[in-house]
Amino acid sequence: MTIPSRRGRRHRLAGPDRLHHRPRSPARRRHGPIRGRHRQDEPEDHALGRSRGGLTTKIHLACDGKGRPLAILVIPGQRHDSVCARPLLERIRVPRTGTGRPRCRPDHVIADKAYSSRGFHAYLGQRAIAHVIPAKADQRRHRHKRGRRGGRPPGFDRETYRRRNVIERCFNRLKGFRGIATRYDKTATSYEAAVTLASFLLRARSV
Repeated sequence: MTIPSRRGRRHRLAGPDRLHHRPRSPARRRHGPIRGRHRQDEPEDHALGRSRGGLTTKIHLACDGKGRPLAILVIPGQRHDSVCARPLLERIRVPRTGTGRPRCRPDHVIADKAYSSRGFHAYLGQRAIAHVIPAKADQRRHRHKRGRRGGRPPGFDRETYRRRNVIERCFNRLKGFRGIATRYDKTATSYEAAVTLASFLLRARSV
């Protein structure tokens, strides 16, 4: 909207059309980053990564058949899930009822297709751990193209895989804690400590 002035010049007024009908993006997004300056990623101890949703954090969780947490791992959001499967299993420590070292090898592993890497399959085979992990579509196509050299496809038990909803229910109970569902902690150490405390509370409630 413009109005003429006394000197014949026109002055532009910011009317409602500019505020509501034509919103603009922030100045940093419109003009782009300043030359010579690159956006710094978050430090490693923050466990924050830039993904499609912005700054995000992933929680990897291992639980038993009753939905009780066994081990957790906090990583940046952009890191792939397959590289965290082995460190997560190595964190499992279940104390025995009697004397002896705590158990660190699960009897069976049920995971989604994000963990279907060759390295993780080989790791489970070396430790003689039975597992049910569906293969990705590109992995099936690659094995089919190689023919006999592709090897036999890994076994998949559909009925056993349906029990994976136990871990989903465990995540839903963890999200019942406000500080876990929405991260307020700056460092990953504080956030992981909060997730660990929430896991202890879930185990205490299940007893």
